[in-house]
Amino acid sequence: MSNRVVQGRMVTPERLAELIEGERPMEADGIEDADQVCPDCGGDVLAVSYMPSVTELITGYKCQDCDWADADR
Repeated sequence: MSNRVVQGRMVTPERLAELIEGERPMEADGIEDADQVCPDCGGDVLAVSYMPSVTELITGYKCQDCDWADADR
């Protein structure tokens, strides 16, 4: 899937990566279900792979219901 609802707003993969990273990535892949629950609120977690720089590929995780986010750094 390309767009998903996060905290009541429709987001693109680039916007989801920006919510996780704090700045817009160079490139982002599609959004997927992370098959885990949020440790803060128990909501569903989404995953997105993105490139914040030319030399980095990161998978970020963001809760659909609250502010919790994490990355595989």
